[in-house]
Amino acid sequence: MLCASAWGWGHDKGKYPHSHASGVTAEPPNWWIGMRRPHLQLLVEAPGIAATQASVTYPGVRIDSVIPGEHPDCIIVHLQISAEAKPGQVPLKFSILAKGKSTLLYELNYPLMARTASPDSLKGFDASDVVCLITPDRFANGNPGNDRVAGMREQEVDRSKPYARHGGDIQGMIDRLDYLQSMGFTALWPQPMLENDMPEASYHGYAITHHYRVDPRFGSLNDYVALSDSLRARHMKLIFDGVLNHIGREHRWVQKPPLKGWINRKSPLEISNHRRTVHHDPYASRADYRHMTQGWFVESMPDLNGGHPEVATYLIQHSIWWIETLRLGGIRQDTYSYSDSSLLSKWSCRIMEEYPRMSLVGEEWSLNPLITSRWQAYPGIRRAPAGGCLGSVMDFPLQAGLVSALTAPARPDFSEGMARLYETLANDFIYQNPRQLMVFGDNHDMDRIFTQLNEDTALMFMAINYLSVVRGVPQWYYGSEILASSSHARGHHGYIRSDFPGGWKGDAVDAFTGLGLTPAQKRTQSYMGAMLRWRAQQASIHYGGTLHFAPDDELYVMARTARRGQVLLIINRSKRVRSLQAAEYDEVLRGQRLLQRAPSGEGVDWSQPLNIGPMSSVVLYVNP
Repeated sequence: MLCASAWGWGHDKGKYPHSHASGVTAEPPNWWIGMRRPHLQLLVEAPGIAATQASVTYPGVRIDSVIPGEHPDCIIVHLQISAEAKPGQVPLKFSILAKGKSTLLYELNYPLMARTASPDSLKGFDASDVVCLITPDRFANGNPGNDRVAGMREQEVDRSKPYARHGGDIQGMIDRLDYLQSMGFTALWPQPMLENDMPEASYHGYAITHHYRVDPRFGSLNDYVALSDSLRARHMKLIFDGVLNHIGREHRWVQKPPLKGWINRKSPLEISNHRRTVHHDPYASRADYRHMTQGWFVESMPDLNGGHPEVATYLIQHSIWWIETLRLGGIRQDTYSYSDSSLLSKWSCRIMEEYPRMSLVGEEWSLNPLITSRWQAYPGIRRAPAGGCLGSVMDFPLQAGLVSALTAPARPDFSEGMARLYETLANDFIYQNPRQLMVFGDNHDMDRIFTQLNEDTALMFMAINYLSVVRGVPQWYYGSEILASSSHARGHHGYIRSDFPGGWKGDAVDAFTGLGLTPAQKRTQSYMGAMLRWRAQQASIHYGGTLHFAPDDELYVMARTARRGQVLLIINRSKRVRSLQAAEYDEVLRGQRLLQRAPSGEGVDWSQPLNIGPMSSVVLYVNP
């Protein structure tokens, strides 16, 4: 008999108990009493365990059903955990019945724990936050000792190679929290940090090979929890980057799927058609829908069958486990619309049922707001039109509109120039809650915003002002504040996800201290930090209404208004000085003529015409 007791993973021993012994494991590795639903699905793996019979004797816990695995080393056990259950080690026994005699083969002491916090206390992000997106491998190397880990498939660490690992890790982020907070960021979104034991290009995190292991090249579970604790101590939030749709090809499930149909279209291999509109297209063929949701994302990322009830339960529990363990401030869900729609509905609604104040944002890379809006739910509306309880989506239409508005020549038909930005924002009528959309200039999958703006610092300052004032939750990609560029290799992910200077010992340039930065970089970094810190104090931006004025010869004015306090953004993309009369904007100003300039607080007397220079922008505000 093999007996499993509670211990930790490696150097996490003792702090985070889980079910494991030589030859037998269970996922999730532990669970909690007091969950809103009593059901728990366990994926138990051990040699020959599919042929066993499971039993349990523990007050308040019973076995509801057992499903033998398709692979002989897997078994799925469904437990019911009643309100009477107490924290402790739940003894699960797995026996073989032969010749009328039962022989105990495995005994698994499964940890059932008390919750450390009320689910209502876990508050997600909202428009008062500013999110910093980080590629952990490329931000800061706090522990060079974990750059290479024996036994992992990829051993190369070479900062000169864009797709190799560079060594950034969790400790590096912890060590730089002072910097991130000083910049005005209130939430941190690292790309996935779970195990990616792939032979190459494993740095990005989206090819998961184990759902309950932190990749040791980033650190340990203790490190991940320490990052969350450190953020929370600063009143900052941790956003988890989830991946429902796919796994890495080296995941054990590819060779040992727990049940038939666990992975989609394995043989012959079929790649997704990437036609995300099939979820909403009233004329879409079933073939196109299956091809989209069941095809692999890429050849190295097998597609999980989210329509399979056991797969769906596994993935839902996985998200809950990480929320509970890290006390998260939100989940960003990768490739949202690639998953089966039934999974998306079950996943999002189960998360919001358990954590009513949690925030979920989905990646729907569409430039059509009719498509992105179909995924968003709203409090009081049980489910979004596309199914589910997703509160936020990433506003790709606005990102594209912003870049186009700042770079494309104006047209007489108002289809380009600042009119494009005006028209894009006017489409907000289609959203359930536009204030909860995530707005951004770039991310880890597109060219740097400075590059998209043709490396024009005047346009960059316009983008900073716009994203500081527009409705929604602003997200900035690390390095934007120092004019990070991808112009030398446009569209190349390895270069887009460049190293943050100063994150490695011996770097000639250190953006954390300003050493070696150019004057333009220093000015941009200082200005963005000041704007984000100023924004944190502006309730009219967080929760107020929006009003804007139709562009006039590349002059655009947008306002955020509240009962007390108003903010005006003025962008002049023309090549001439514009003189503005305050009376034209009294719908916002309400007779006020004494304003302040953001972020400096410098007084502005608008009783006389206000001149706005060419190719410039200004943010003015009235204090409540």
